[in-house]
Amino acid sequence: MGSNIPKQFLTLGGLPVLVHTLRVLEAADSVGEIILVVPEADREFCLREIVTRHRLSKVNKIVAGGERRQDSVHHGLSAIDGDPDLVLVHDAVRPFLTREMIGGVLEQAAKHGAAVVAIPMRDTVKQVGTDRLIECTVDRRSLWLAQTPQAFRLALLREAHRKAKQEGIQATDDAQLVERLGHRVALVEGSAENIKITRPEDLAIGEAILAARQGQRKM
Repeated sequence: MGSNIPKQFLTLGGLPVLVHTLRVLEAADSVGEIILVVPEADREFCLREIVTRHRLSKVNKIVAGGERRQDSVHHGLSAIDGDPDLVLVHDAVRPFLTREMIGGVLEQAAKHGAAVVAIPMRDTVKQVGTDRLIECTVDRRSLWLAQTPQAFRLALLREAHRKAKQEGIQATDDAQLVERLGHRVALVEGSAENIKITRPEDLAIGEAILAARQGQRKM
């Protein structure tokens, strides 16, 4: 991002990106409680400036993350009390998720054990060699871009993480770990607006999305 501020704390529409994300989860009837996983050094800040200041009552734990995303999810799973049937995993820097996305993946996870939000690939896809010369054009009709939220039966996701840790496997999302168990993962169509804010230009796109949504609510 070219900033010393972690991207989840950057301002979007006058509020930290993380606040926008948590407010959607807070408002979803299907979400019972939230475990926020953050770097150890940010735990007190998140409690004071994010959770308490913005009255996010569903955030019942703030736990330290790990070196990699997969480690952080594992820490979050370890902090779950009781035995809920389903668990939702979401990136803090995807503030434009909707309650419909949350409901959709939870419904499909209840049926199939695992579900992800994704959007169909619309650009032409090229397979390229190490020399950066095109080797072939890939048929995009069966290709989708995975997003979050992703939902799973808790026991299934814990088993997927346990096996991955045992075998030293690293994956880019939790669905991949579940797939390695031989378990099919359902797909719920998401939205191109459900962007992950990782680059400076994403903030500008986010401001435009936010302004458009606020304009729609006023109509």
